[in-house]
Amino acid sequence: MTASTDNLASETYLAPNAVFPFCKGCGHSHVLRRLDEALRALRLPARDVVLVTDIGCIGLADSLFPTIHTVHTTHGRSTAFATGIALADSVLSERRLKTIVLIGDGGAMIGLQHLVHAAMLNVDVTVLVGNNFVYGMTGGQGSSLTPEGLVTATTPEGNVVPPMDLCGILKNSHAPFVARHLATDRALSATLQEAIATPNFALVEILELCTEYASRHNAMIGSALKELARRQGWELGTIVARTDRQPYHNRIRPLNGKRDLRPGRTIRAVQTPAHPLRKELGIVVAGSAGERVQSSTAVFSELMLGMGYHVTQKNDNPVTQGSGFSLSEVKIGPSPILYTGIEQPDVLGILSADGWREAVVSGWRAKAGETAEVFVDKSLPCDHFSGRVRHLPLREVFGPEWAALGFLMTLAVRDRFASVSDCVEAVQDAFGEAPAEKVRWGVQQLQSEAAL
Repeated sequence: MTASTDNLASETYLAPNAVFPFCKGCGHSHVLRRLDEALRALRLPARDVVLVTDIGCIGLADSLFPTIHTVHTTHGRSTAFATGIALADSVLSERRLKTIVLIGDGGAMIGLQHLVHAAMLNVDVTVLVGNNFVYGMTGGQGSSLTPEGLVTATTPEGNVVPPMDLCGILKNSHAPFVARHLATDRALSATLQEAIATPNFALVEILELCTEYASRHNAMIGSALKELARRQGWELGTIVARTDRQPYHNRIRPLNGKRDLRPGRTIRAVQTPAHPLRKELGIVVAGSAGERVQSSTAVFSELMLGMGYHVTQKNDNPVTQGSGFSLSEVKIGPSPILYTGIEQPDVLGILSADGWREAVVSGWRAKAGETAEVFVDKSLPCDHFSGRVRHLPLREVFGPEWAALGFLMTLAVRDRFASVSDCVEAVQDAFGEAPAEKVRWGVQQLQSEAAL
């Protein structure tokens, strides 16, 4: 990471005069101050730091760091989100980001598999676990890290179940850097610096007090934490500091532009866009589950990325997975897309009766407005749209399984985002020769009929 000395000297992370939203004496305040000290010592450009926070008291940290990127996630999933961010940056971008996770003991246990998997992959993510032994935001219930004997809302006579050794689990998951400290340890800031600076996965468990519940019900004070850790057999300090593991991005980067592990599958080299967009284009595809709506949209998105455009994709489907609707939202743009939501689609494709119902229920029909292009399969009604509406024989030409793919590839050719041969190559790489030939024939058929 590089930046001028003047720029680095002016970087700020924690808001000046930050008012911490935590209870008096809560260890989270110590953790955030030490994190700020570590970032200042590392002199990282604020634009290159991503803070991913979990549900829970510690997740309130987002608003206290106004100059860095922050992502507030669903409960227990912060490490998974961070892993995706780090991989996207290290494989597809410039490897500039430092991704840091703030999670509590409750979220860490709910998302334990995410922690284990990130350690096994060895992605460049630093996870800070604020372990105050209870679910502090929801009433002081015990967690999987609650020490034996501790009184909680769910163990009023004291916890009789031995706690997990989180650092031991991560050590055995091949994490290159693992440490455990008290929130008040003087060495915490230096350890956080080391953890963030490593290009590997790192986890620092921080033992602290929940003054609202754990301290009140157990007469605990900060000085008792070291003895509590000793009784549980929890090692303090740096536990693992390995340098023999390569980061995940080093092991997969050589595949870029070469064949990957799937026979016949290639990673497309990024090109200069043949037809630069002047603004973002939002496309919504609504169809039926089991008809490859989302996988087809993913192939289209990969093709657009390879053609040099910026792309985002969001999917939606009911919990039934194999029945009901399937919906994808795609944004294509000439520059990085900072907001992935589509408030008003430029193109709306409705490919089945399930897709039609979802377009009505979710409001896409109403959002289309006067300017959107609306394409409806020939088998469906075409009323109640105020924009430009066209009936297309998508299911007839491509078949139900490939209607979404055919629709998107025909759009790509029509708008000169890609050639027919580009589309056919992308489909063949993803699905094989027969679907590729079906797309070739179908795109040419719709072009000849001027249907799109």
